[in-house]
Order: sequence, then C-alpha cells, then structure tokens
Amino acid sequence: MATRLRSLLTLVLLAAVTASFWLADMVYPDIALQLFFVSFLAVTVVYALFFVIGGLALRRIAEERARYSFRRIVSILQAAVMAVILLRLWIETDVIFVAYGIIGAGIAIALQDLFKNFVGGILIIVTGAYRIGDRIEVDGTEGDVMDIGILNTTLLEIHAHGVKGDQPTGRITLVPNGSVISSHIYNFTKAHTFTWDEIHIPITYDSDWKKAITLFLEVAGRETAAITARSEHEIENLGERYYLPKKVVEPSIYLTITDNWISLDLRYVAEAKLRRVRRDELTRRLMEAIEQTDGITIASETIDVQVAAKPERRTH
Repeated sequence: MATRLRSLLTLVLLAAVTASFWLADMVYPDIALQLFFVSFLAVTVVYALFFVIGGLALRRIAEERARYSFRRIVSILQAAVMAVILLRLWIETDVIFVAYGIIGAGIAIALQDLFKNFVGGILIIVTGAYRIGDRIEVDGTEGDVMDIGILNTTLLEIHAHGVKGDQPTGRITLVPNGSVISSHIYNFTKAHTFTWDEIHIPITYDSDWKKAITLFLEVAGRETAAITARSEHEIENLGERYYLPKKVVEPSIYLTITDNWISLDLRYVAEAKLRRVRRDELTRRLMEAIEQTDGITIASETIDVQVAAKPERRTH
C-alpha cells in the first residue's frame, strides 16, 4: 500500500512539472522549453502506463516473493523505455545510432564490471536462478536473498563470522550480480524446501547395536514424519521437471566400525532453513531415548591408565 501511494505521489509530481513546462512554453516560446515539456510529458505517460499495468497485474499475484520480483522487472523495463525515448528526443535521428554505438563501446570498455553485473541482474530475473527469500551460496558466501538489485544482490549472511549452524550472523552482504555468469550458484530452496542432514552417534562395542539402530530409526521417524511426507511430494514434482531417480527420504542409519567405537550415522531430511533447529530437537529426543533404554552407551575417546605396584626391594 505504501509503495503504491509513493508511486501515485511521484506521478502527480511528474504531471505538475510537465504542466509547468507547458505553461512556460506558452508564455515564453522556446525550443528548449518545448523539449523539456515533451520529455517530461513522455516520462509521465510512460510512468502512468506502467503504474496502471503494474497495479492490475499485481492484483492477480498473491505470493509476496512473486510480487516483489514483478515490481523489480517493471522498474527495470520502465527505466529502459524512458531512457530510449529521451535519447530519441534529445539526439538527432542521423546521429542517434552513432550515439548508441559510442555509448555501448564506452560501457563495454570502461565499465566492464558494471555491464557484467547489469547483465547478470537481468539473467537472474529472467532465468529465475534465485528469488527473494531463497537461501543461496555464491563465491563462498551463504545467505538468504533479501533484495535483487540492478547491479547487486543483498544477502543476510548465515553460517560465518563465528556463528555455527545455518543461522544468521547479522551481517548484510552485497554480492555482484555478475557472479551468476562466472561462478557456481547453489540454491538450497529453488525447487524444494528440504535438505538431507546427518547426526553422528558413537556407541561402545558392548552396546546392543541392533537395538540402537531400531531405537534411533523409531525416534527419527516420529520426529521427521511431517517433513518426510512433504519431501516425498516435492521429489515427485521434481521428477516431472528433471531426470531424478527415486530418492530415499525416510530416516536411515549407516554403520561404521572404528578402532574405538561403533559409529551410527543417522541420515534424515530437514527444512533447509531449519536444519540446526531440527538437529537440536532430534538430538534431544535421541538422548532422552538412550537414557531410558538399557544396553546402549554413548562412546567417547578415553585413555585407560594402569598403575602397576612397585615391586618391593629385597634386603639380604
């Protein structure tokens, strides 16, 4: 609502400036005033058209992220149309193509990075590499997308700067949009909302490892039932868009024998943005189950030290 109100006030201001130049040209006829009047009139008309079209289209878009992305696309197209019209009005026809060439060459040579970031921003919006709210990793920086600008993407950084787990650090990070052209983009939430996670549980050799496997799978199945069912549905949808063989999303345990203990690696699915929370909840439930069950002991690295009695010295 506030955005629409600001746009309406801007439209009123543009109309007022246009009317001022029209009156000035009527009282003091001049070619410069006429050009300013026509320029502001063109800008006002373009702004009004995009204001009306954008408002009608936004009524049909319910999702907030989609609405935000649509507004960004409209603002970029609006700026491009205005720039083309103003160039056409202020530059003569016989030299306008030369001017376009000179401007393009100057951008390509002197502003390579800016041009790359601008093109990257268009590619992000057109291809949908990521959207507002997605969790991504680019050039070693991981975070939640807060804004996709013309030149940069704004992230709320996570999992860095001394913060463990997938939780925010509080730092706002700007990532050049050109990174989408030259770097790998990892999107954790583009086509689904879950990710696989694992909990490593070491138990002693005198523990009943079969009972432990049954107990851990029972606890994990109960705690992750909702996300497991949802992830199965999302994988089915993925299979309709990509080649994706059947994936196991139910909790599973993989056993490894080490020198000190039996390692049970519990694999399960969790929400991509709640992985640390789910791991904490599941770990607490597992610890409670272990405490209430006989025959299962958590192992740890220990050193057994045996002290032998000093032999007595015989006297003759």
